Amino acid sequence: MRSVDGVVGPSVAVRPSVPVPHILSAMTHVGNRVMVRSAALQERAEKYLAGGVDSPVRAFRAVGGHPPFVVSANGATLVDADGNKYVDMFGSWGPMLFGHAFPPAVAAICDAAARSASFGASTPAEADLADLVQRCFPSMQKMRFVSSGTEACMSAIRLARGFTGRPFVIKFEGCYHGHSDGLLVKAGSGVATFGIPGSAGVPDETAMHTLALPYNDLGAVEAAFEAHPELVACVIVEPVVGNAGTIAPAAGYLAGLRALTKKHGALLIFDEVMTGFRLSAGGAQELYGMHVGDAAPDLTTLGKIVGGGLPVGVFGGRAEVMDKLAPLGPVYQAGTLSGNPLAMAAGIATLGHLLVHRKEIYAGLEETAAAIADGVAKIAAEHGIALTTNRVGSMFTWFFTPTAVTDFASASASDTAAFARFHRGMLERGVWLPPSQYEAAFVSAAHGEREVELVLQAARGALKDTVR
Repeated sequence: MRSVDGVVGPSVAVRPSVPVPHILSAMTHVGNRVMVRSAALQERAEKYLAGGVDSPVRAFRAVGGHPPFVVSANGATLVDADGNKYVDMFGSWGPMLFGHAFPPAVAAICDAAARSASFGASTPAEADLADLVQRCFPSMQKMRFVSSGTEACMSAIRLARGFTGRPFVIKFEGCYHGHSDGLLVKAGSGVATFGIPGSAGVPDETAMHTLALPYNDLGAVEAAFEAHPELVACVIVEPVVGNAGTIAPAAGYLAGLRALTKKHGALLIFDEVMTGFRLSAGGAQELYGMHVGDAAPDLTTLGKIVGGGLPVGVFGGRAEVMDKLAPLGPVYQAGTLSGNPLAMAAGIATLGHLLVHRKEIYAGLEETAAAIADGVAKIAAEHGIALTTNRVGSMFTWFFTPTAVTDFASASASDTAAFARFHRGMLERGVWLPPSQYEAAFVSAAHGEREVELVLQAARGALKDTVR
């Protein structure tokens, strides 16, 4: 513990030059939780960081209140700078499948770090991790590691264009594939949270080659292909949407996309940055029987879950497509931190554990997620609150709307003000939900009966607050 200007709490960097009265004037409470240090840290961050954050949704603009500053986490628990504890229901936006500070991953990272954090050269660990990825995703005949899910999706699309010689990309409204220029058209995640249709700084000449269509509507996809004959390079889709809240594919939808892309000579890209390893060891494509043979996507993108939560991504697929990448082909992609040894080590430890224990892991995740998602839905019904619960495996969303949510338009009908009140009520009671109606919640293998009861207990009070 360290005393900073008379404020005592976990050891975190707060400049001692900030006057005590100034810090105390920023003091805030979340319910009975004092957040003196988090408020001071936010005030300091705003001096140096745009909006005081390094990713927009962390600012809590969609839900109101002051965001806690996290200083540590273990298992299913987050701890803020004031020592408050929270049940973590967003898991670093999905990748913490085994909870925070997973001991095998921590040990592997420390061991790798002792040999250097980066080489900028090939290492044996890259192929070791690739082998584990391919065991889970057999459709990824060849792959390449990058540093993020954004980079994986951006690179996959460049590769699809290079392979087909075509310019257009079909994506779906509310699906987020990272913040590269051409993919911010009607995107989900923070773009949806802030009500931004695209992004300033993206030239029309770039956006014009992205066709954003309604999710779960095969007719719209067929019409787009017919309107742009032999011009569509690929269709990229979140097979289960997570960045507009959780939205499952309609029966036959994914198979229909596979059939249409084959018919029109375009590639099909499954963005499994969020669903990969979470819904099953082989992600959504295994869950929906599309992981092998002609049903499989041409390319797949994966994100930080591959590295146990460290900054890493991977894209891969059919060998003939991947062989178009330099140094074998004309499509250029590179990165000094690609195949970073720390991320590779954490990934090997994480996926190795997953492959050994996959049966019990997914059974446990299913049971816990159902208990939380259905339990809160039942409490909402008892309070007469209109709530639609969408869940696929261990990812789910409570939409504050009485109607079914099947695409971004129906998700947008949700009462976001009610969600904001619910979010604040849950946070006051020690449960940290994703701070947006348009983001999925997640459970980990570290969530158990205790966390289920804490969430349900918090919801009983928070839902009362929601209807006031």
